[in-house]
Amino acid sequence: MKFPSPVSLSWVAALIDAEIIGDANAQATGINEIHKVQSGDLVFVDHPKYYDKCLQSAATFIIINNKEVTIPEGKALLLVDAPFDAYQKITDYFRPFVPSTKSISDSAIIGEGTVVMPNTFIGNNVVIGNDCVIYPNVTILDHSIIGNNVVIQSGTVIGGNAFYYNTKKNREVWFKRMNSCGNVVIEDNVEIGCNCTIDRGVSAETVIGRGSILDNLIQIGHDVVIGKNCLIASQVGIAGATTLEDGVTVWGQAGINKTLTIGKGAVVLGQTGVSKSIAGDKTYWGTPAIDAREKQKESVWMRRLPELWKKVME
Repeated sequence: MKFPSPVSLSWVAALIDAEIIGDANAQATGINEIHKVQSGDLVFVDHPKYYDKCLQSAATFIIINNKEVTIPEGKALLLVDAPFDAYQKITDYFRPFVPSTKSISDSAIIGEGTVVMPNTFIGNNVVIGNDCVIYPNVTILDHSIIGNNVVIQSGTVIGGNAFYYNTKKNREVWFKRMNSCGNVVIEDNVEIGCNCTIDRGVSAETVIGRGSILDNLIQIGHDVVIGKNCLIASQVGIAGATTLEDGVTVWGQAGINKTLTIGKGAVVLGQTGVSKSIAGDKTYWGTPAIDAREKQKESVWMRRLPELWKKVME
């Protein structure tokens, strides 16, 4: 999430009651979680396992609970006892929860020629382009951006909270939800079927690229980026911060793990489990996903095992 305008590190420190180690006059331009950080961003870390990853990331400012770490050149620390709580306080300040009081918010912008059917909910600061069709019982939550000529069918939810939690087993409540201060961006000429759920980014954007088509009953996790002209069939689940490059096809009931990339033009066959990044312009099948031709050969040999075993035992 980018701030409306850059803020000084000293201002942030005062907000979260932090000790500054570094340039107090440096300007922070946004806040992000580790998978989406950019130069100028704040990021938090509260476990030694991830100290180095955060310190070596693109983030310029690190909210941390250990002053003994080595600070890379050009970065600064904000030292606090509870970095997660500090992160939450910053996101609450810049993107507070604002209850809705009507079905279509007064702050929503809806383009010319767009049809919004009954029982649709459109939240605060939503932008919908021209010539869209929003079917009944669709929910479009705060800060979502919908392009032109988009079709969203009944029961779909755009912009639900990310399934993203801070976990500590030494406290009474093990799982604490991180504020979802990102949003969803749906580009032009996208079609989304019934009963899909597309979660907002934790701190950045979940993106559905231009010309992509989604069937019914699809789950898209937080910060997923789906490229242009992708085709996704029913009951596919895509975990957070994964990227599908342009022209990817995913057939029904495939499951795709988090923080990986599916290359341009890849085809993922039905019920495949994708556990790591895969190259483009190939067809994949099985769990874990492998080249479909190899999987077919493997299946042939598996069917022949009883016959081979019988011969061995003769």
